[in-house]
Amino acid sequence: MATTSEEREIIRRILDHEANGTTDMLPAVMDNPINHYTDPEQLRQEVDVLFRNFPLVVAHRSELAEPGDFVTHDDTGVPILVTRTDSGDIKAFLNVCRHRGARLQGEPCGNARRFTCPYHAWNYDLDGKLRGMPQPVGFDGIDREDHGLVELPAYERFGLVWVVPSPQEREIDIDAWLAPMAEQLEGLDLGNLVIFKKWALYKDMSWRLALEGFHESYHFCSAHRDTACSNYLDNQSVWDNYGPHVRHSVPLPHVTKLRDQSEEDWEYRPYFMTQNYLFPANFVQAMTDHVYIHTIIPTGPGTCAFHCTMLVPDASQTNKGERYWQANHDVVRVVFDEDFTIGEGIQKGLSSGANDHFVFGTFECGLHFGQTSINAAIAGEIVPPTR
Repeated sequence: MATTSEEREIIRRILDHEANGTTDMLPAVMDNPINHYTDPEQLRQEVDVLFRNFPLVVAHRSELAEPGDFVTHDDTGVPILVTRTDSGDIKAFLNVCRHRGARLQGEPCGNARRFTCPYHAWNYDLDGKLRGMPQPVGFDGIDREDHGLVELPAYERFGLVWVVPSPQEREIDIDAWLAPMAEQLEGLDLGNLVIFKKWALYKDMSWRLALEGFHESYHFCSAHRDTACSNYLDNQSVWDNYGPHVRHSVPLPHVTKLRDQSEEDWEYRPYFMTQNYLFPANFVQAMTDHVYIHTIIPTGPGTCAFHCTMLVPDASQTNKGERYWQANHDVVRVVFDEDFTIGEGIQKGLSSGANDHFVFGTFECGLHFGQTSINAAIAGEIVPPTR
């Protein structure tokens, strides 16, 4: 894809930073109270607002390629069932039978023509409509239309499947919500990539600590001294704040070669890792030739789930094979483990009394942007647009 005007400006800013030994900075430091990482009431507000009313990435389109394909998802605390209907639409439902509340589908993924409850065999079609029940004479008088599966907002955009984990009174305008990030997401062509690996990790750390690891590059050359440090310029990033979404462009050292090229010949992607933060808990992390999709979800006070999908070009479109992608996967897993080991150590020390707040430095821009947006959303000042 051709380099965009936004990307040309990012390159200009990076070359200026590298020449002058500077980086993006904000006017002042920010204090973030420790109770944001420990307080059950704070977490309850975050779950009730951020993880019930905003879209979360739950799948890649290839996981729901055919009618009847389904995935289940539970880590938000809401049992979710997502499927592709016969008409090709994506639909999501509460994974709960409308008779006596049994879990409808117990497998993580598969293909089904109907979803049949294991308790009393009530069954539902791919559109969530109640289609059958044994011995229906015992239920004369109930309105089957009122006993279909409870639907959740679900969307397929940019090759990803998004679900809002609670019913909504009005339809969310997903295109307006993602519009500030649409150009870069479209350029990644995620729908035509394939899943190389998909995994989930469950960590003893606040979801915020996991989130914040992607919100700054200041830690790269200490936490990742022998892994990621040499791959990027040290703490020289460019931040584009689209409130509440953020684009974080992390340059590779050879970006300086672009200084000797005409701007018309500039290419962006070979010279950057880009961490696209899609509020409240999704990242599309674009490497030079593949992409990671991350979703970070709180599972309790001081615990979280980290979902990651590694997307790569179809083998028929590249000469890079299994060993190449496996090596990239192995490196990123080591880097993530370095982050999570530190994060779990931070969580253990929160109750020590050593700190009553954390300090976000002036060049830790993403931490400022993320915290400001979380505060605003909890206060009701940020909501997904509706139609």
